Amino acid sequence: MDRDEPVSPAWELLLPAASAPARTRGRSLQAALREAVRSGRLAPGTRLPSSRDLAADLGVSRGLVTEAYEQLTAEGYLRSGRGAGTWVGSAVRASRARAHDLAPRPRGARADFVPGTPDLSLFPRSAWAAAQRGVLAELPHQELGYPDPRGLPRLRTALAGLLARRRGVVADPERIVVVSGVTQAVTLLGFALHARGVRSVGVEDPGSPQHDALYASAGVTAVPLPVDGGGIALEPLRASGVRAVVTTPAHQFPTGIAYSARRRAELLDWARCVDGIVVEDDYDGDFRYDRAPVGALQGLDPDHVAYTGSVSKSLAPGLRLGWLLVPESWAEEIVERKRTMDLGHPTLDQALFARFLERGDYDRQLRRCQRAYRERRDALTAALGEHFPGSRVSGIAAGLHAIATLPERYGPEDRFLTRVTAAGVAVHPLSAYAHPSPAREEPDGPKQVRLVLGYAHVPPARIHEGVRLMADAATR
Repeated sequence: MDRDEPVSPAWELLLPAASAPARTRGRSLQAALREAVRSGRLAPGTRLPSSRDLAADLGVSRGLVTEAYEQLTAEGYLRSGRGAGTWVGSAVRASRARAHDLAPRPRGARADFVPGTPDLSLFPRSAWAAAQRGVLAELPHQELGYPDPRGLPRLRTALAGLLARRRGVVADPERIVVVSGVTQAVTLLGFALHARGVRSVGVEDPGSPQHDALYASAGVTAVPLPVDGGGIALEPLRASGVRAVVTTPAHQFPTGIAYSARRRAELLDWARCVDGIVVEDDYDGDFRYDRAPVGALQGLDPDHVAYTGSVSKSLAPGLRLGWLLVPESWAEEIVERKRTMDLGHPTLDQALFARFLERGDYDRQLRRCQRAYRERRDALTAALGEHFPGSRVSGIAAGLHAIATLPERYGPEDRFLTRVTAAGVAVHPLSAYAHPSPAREEPDGPKQVRLVLGYAHVPPARIHEGVRLMADAATR
């Protein structure tokens, strides 16, 4: 590089560091110079002022500048040669600091019927803020230390009361573990299964697509088991050889059926015979519209059912707050795994939710959501009846989504989906939740269109508009 090239006005970038207290000035100068190189404000190949000139410009001793140059040269940020000056090294590849948002977001759809999301505008901000203020005012200082990995006793006690009252669960606070949602609960169980030598777990087919990856992360293989009109089919379950199975008996995802009383009893008999465990994912069990919610399976046999749920559908998934109630024989290893995983759930969040439960705010929130979601369910069934005459709607007695089976004239499925996607409607077919199977594959996809329509997050007027857009696109 040409020795006559102008030097950088580096002193402008370093002035704030030069005004630091004397005892930290040297470190501040080094940090500021390092960041200027790393950020690209001092580009590779830039010649820096001599230590004498820079010290004069900054009003600091020459020794501080010399020490900074030597330290950053040793780290590779700068390079120097006898009589050749000091330069920004070429090893540094500056990049702008950017924070990307990887959260799943709808991408500009005119109508979004993808299931799994509640109406986040219903989040009770005022009541939540009041609970937060109350907790911050009353929480003892010692409660801000590392918590019991199971969760705060106050919250576990409140949860036990809630689950016994609303879901018919046999809830011992000593066997409740507060977790960051059902995802962590399932992962904890996967690790515990693996530690017991279990290498496979049955999952519903169709069912939640996330279970495969969650159990795989724990070294356990998910085995798809078909679901019929009563629940998970027993003969394939017995033939599979698994000793653990994941179920959604209150409102099967995605078909929307509730397990029959007979199938529940048969499933528990199977678990007792193989000394196995049933994992009950009660993801939306609080929302039932035709009668009282179906009680949890766990209440029939607490020794063979691990029960899990969360506030993701009732409050917001972003709170990352859930619970896992395990059989007594599993409690110790689950708690130890939770402790080594994250040392327990955040204390303030737990205390806040405990207060929210104790004051009746959570029950009020559930009633509020129940009214809103019932209205939207009714809007969806009415809109389908108007714009897709002859369609059948099922799974509407509970939950936040419904299954719409359209008349054959709207098929095949792949053509229908292509058209409605082009019209700006986001929707998932029921086939998207089925595990791949050669016996199920068809050259042109399923002939009849079956849709899983999430409605909880869509206002009634938008539901009608979205269904109309689908109908217009499908009949062009």
